[in-house]
Order: sequence, then C-alpha cells, then structure tokens
Amino acid sequence: MKEFISVSPLTLLEKSSQKGLGSGNLGVLIARAGVGKTACLIHIAFDRIINGAKLVHISLDEPPDKVISYYDVILHDLVKVLEMQEECEVRDLVDRNRLILAYLNQSFSMKRLVANLSNLRENMGFSPDALIVDGLDFQTSPRTIFEQFKEIAGSFETEVWFSALSHRHITETNARGIPHPCHDVDDLFSIIIEMQPKASGISLRLLKDHDHPTISGASVNLDPGTFLVME
Repeated sequence: MKEFISVSPLTLLEKSSQKGLGSGNLGVLIARAGVGKTACLIHIAFDRIINGAKLVHISLDEPPDKVISYYDVILHDLVKVLEMQEECEVRDLVDRNRLILAYLNQSFSMKRLVANLSNLRENMGFSPDALIVDGLDFQTSPRTIFEQFKEIAGSFETEVWFSALSHRHITETNARGIPHPCHDVDDLFSIIIEMQPKASGISLRLLKDHDHPTISGASVNLDPGTFLVME
C-alpha cells in the first residue's frame, strides 16, 4: 500500500501549506471533459482510505454498480502496475471503509443528503472523514449549494472533494487566477487543483492553497494511463 501513497495524485498536497485538505474544508479538481476527473477523484478516494479514512462516494449521474466497477478497474490497474502484494487486503479495506450514495434522475437534494449522512452516523456507526462528490454541475449550481456543502463539512467533521467541468471556449478567470466555473465560488474552497493534458502526461497544478499564497511550481505530472505521479 505504501507503493501507491508515494505516487498518488495527492502527493501534490505535500507542497501545500497544510499538507492536505482537512476536515471542514472543500476541495475541487477543475478539468475539461475527457481529461480524467472521475479517475483522479477515485485515486483521491483510494489515497484517503489507505491512509485510514472512512469515505462516502456521492454519485449524481451513475448507479452504484457503475461506480463500484470504476473502483474495481482502477484498483486492478494499480495492483498490476505497482506490483502490489496486498490486493485482497486493499480490496477488503475499501469495501469496509467506502460507502456509495447514488442520486439518479435528479433525485439529489441537500436535505436528503444530510438525512442520509445522519443515518449513516447514528444508525450504522459510519462517520465519513471524506466525501467525494462526482457529477455536480458547477455551471448551473447556485452558490447556496456550495455554502450548504461547507456547512455539511463542518457539522459532520469531514472534507469534501468535487470535480468541476471547464470548457475550452470559456476563458473567464477571476482576479485571483481561478478559472470558470469556480471563479465565483473560490472563496468557499480551500484547495483548488487544475488538471490539464500535456504532451508528457496530465499536469495537476495547485491554484489555491488554503489562505496561503500558492507556491510557484506547485504541480505534479500524472501518467495519462494510470493517473499515478511520474518522476
């Protein structure tokens, strides 16, 4: 398992001021379609789980079996590429410490999410240290949605990771260097990471580091096939 931690996309946050996102905070990956936001989110999920966290994956556009298949495929590739010896151990760890909440056909609401998280904590004894939110449309979601997620992060003592879809033809960027579609809500996020395809792979660049100035050159390159950090 140590093999994965050393090449996880979250090694980028070793260059951040707090070495991570942290309880009560929101983080987001920004990328165009097809770059690999969901794959990178699942890598973040593996990183957090392997480091001892309990996690809830919230899917707004895929059923649970599809989400599980994503995890299975990526884990299979990780085991093969890293020649991991603890495949069964890792799979058991993921199964024990990851739950999936799927809200299909526009069934998602913040009230329903709070009720589900409360039920997990009070009736199942499952208090997540991290939430993964995949499929939320930043372009159409009102600011109040992210304010409510910020409240959830605080009240449930968890960190929340999102993915945001950017567009090649929309080049709007705010005064702090944060691009569309996060330019109007960046104050609510503690970590903002931009994913960009490069000739040599996929670049992860830290655009916001809590309340600290972003370190120049705070970036890592990922292998486009495995989404693991390349030396």
